[in-house]
Amino acid sequence: MSSPAGPVGGPSRVLVLNSGSSSVKYQLLDMAAGPGTDSRLAAGLVERIGEGEVADHDAALRIIAAELNGQGLGLDSPELAAVGHRVVHGGTRFTEPTLITDEVVAAIEKLVPLAPLHNPANITGIKVARELRPDLPQVAVFDTAFHSTIPEHAARYAIDTGTADRYEIRRYGFHGTSHAFVSRAAAELLGKESSQVNVIVLHLGNGASASAVAGGSCVETSMGLTPLEGLVMGTRSGDLDPAVVFHLARVGGMTVDEIDTLLNKRSGLLGLCGDNDMREIGRRMAEGDKAARLAFDIYIHRLRKYIGAYTAVLGRVDAIAFTAGVGENSAAVREAALQGLETLGIEVDAVRNAVRGHAARLISTDTSRVAVAVIPTDEELEIARATYALAQR
Repeated sequence: MSSPAGPVGGPSRVLVLNSGSSSVKYQLLDMAAGPGTDSRLAAGLVERIGEGEVADHDAALRIIAAELNGQGLGLDSPELAAVGHRVVHGGTRFTEPTLITDEVVAAIEKLVPLAPLHNPANITGIKVARELRPDLPQVAVFDTAFHSTIPEHAARYAIDTGTADRYEIRRYGFHGTSHAFVSRAAAELLGKESSQVNVIVLHLGNGASASAVAGGSCVETSMGLTPLEGLVMGTRSGDLDPAVVFHLARVGGMTVDEIDTLLNKRSGLLGLCGDNDMREIGRRMAEGDKAARLAFDIYIHRLRKYIGAYTAVLGRVDAIAFTAGVGENSAAVREAALQGLETLGIEVDAVRNAVRGHAARLISTDTSRVAVAVIPTDEELEIARATYALAQR
């Protein structure tokens, strides 16, 4: 597949790698593609790393290289400008896309205790990619970076300051590339600059988070030190009285690891009704399943609380944007979350809400003071844009 011509004398393609613990997602994008042009040249996923034929991340990256070669888009192509890596946790040090060096890799390794399931896999992907293309700029784009603008009074937890500082305990937030992309796209949908718009972004997938974005800068987000805090999710509990942990340890005799597994993998929608797929929950509700209905109601109640809270935080809300798997595809969730909020200036058009589509669109009424939008997220494009911009400096 041929790509649009890049800048004179310079390559224009960016390979985006999202290296997980047992998988590597990739996309190859041409950043010279103009507005409205599909810049995606290739995309794929290598799964079950370490469980079968794919022994490790080195093997996975070589499979990706072979797949790209097979499409005439070789990893060794002179048109490849840079490689962008998703890194989940950047702590307080990494607040913007960062050119990767040995020192940067070492600093990301020091952050592993804050993201023990994610950062090690991200680091592995970085190391293998640097070995395969040591000549290319490689850029780390951090999930936490977009939320680094949260003011100190919102980022701090009300615990002993010395203890918090010693162990780097504060609100970091996650899904940052999605919140950045969607908040900017919401402004574009309204025909305004990001600096002119206040947006509540609701990233609702198996993992779910909300953010309050004022004039293009995040001022509050629902996830905290880890991705466990906040909204009810597919398998995560979200907000919880911390004393529940003490109770389970003292009375239930559970270990820290067992409680960790309970709250992260056996809670949320799954823990409430046995399903973490909103489509299946909807089907069960239609059949009169009470457990599914209660799980849905708990999910919606938490979501509405955050919408109300972030309306207060922002003072003026110009748009509410739904994104990710549930946010983009569940009309029932969008309707229930915003039902009865007319006093906040929020009115959803039932016909518009029921329409399915892949493009960003408004689902609010023409008289709604607050625009309500469905905006498909594109984290890979956000990473590619940040990577390409840094590589061109």
